[in-house]
Amino acid sequence: MKPIARLHIQRGESGGSSRVETYEVPFEPGNSVLDGLRWIRAAHDPTLAIRFSCINANACKECMMELEGKVIYACTARLREGDMHIAPLHNKELVQDLVTEIAPSDERLKP
Repeated sequence: MKPIARLHIQRGESGGSSRVETYEVPFEPGNSVLDGLRWIRAAHDPTLAIRFSCINANACKECMMELEGKVIYACTARLREGDMHIAPLHNKELVQDLVTEIAPSDERLKP
């Protein structure tokens, strides 16, 4: 049996209720949490909202989220076998799932 990482992801939308959904991701040594999240979107659930921009050589800081209650970059945190609990940043306004507002409110475009 192949090893798996079991990702428990807090999902929801701004102003709505949240829920935790669990996904089993094939574990490969060296994979990042972002690799696991991208696998979920590609192979299982394309509705999972995440933000990343790795074209900037892992310097974009867009994939910040919480893993086991600690702030991490999903592109550098390593996936591991077993259970991992992932949530959006608790101190930022939630947009959807793991996506939070990153621009200060006075810098956002107004409709």
